[in-house]
Amino acid sequence: MHTSTVYIIISIAAIAIVALLLFFVLGKNKKSKLTPLAGLAFVCVTAGIVFGDNRLIGYGLMGVGVVLAVIDMVIKMKRK
Repeated sequence: MHTSTVYIIISIAAIAIVALLLFFVLGKNKKSKLTPLAGLAFVCVTAGIVFGDNRLIGYGLMGVGVVLAVIDMVIKMKRK
């Protein structure tokens, strides 16, 4: 395995651990559900990391994920 592949695997594992910790910590206190748009943003960013070997696809997917996350935050702020 290449060094970059190892870094990608470590990054995905770290993100999964953080997501699980947040799920267990925040799940008990308040019911904060992930919106479908935020879930899609998370999938796009993760896919961008996985397909990082091809820069155009990797950065494109990460960019789409960030834009979707920002749109989701704006929608949530308007509801409050």
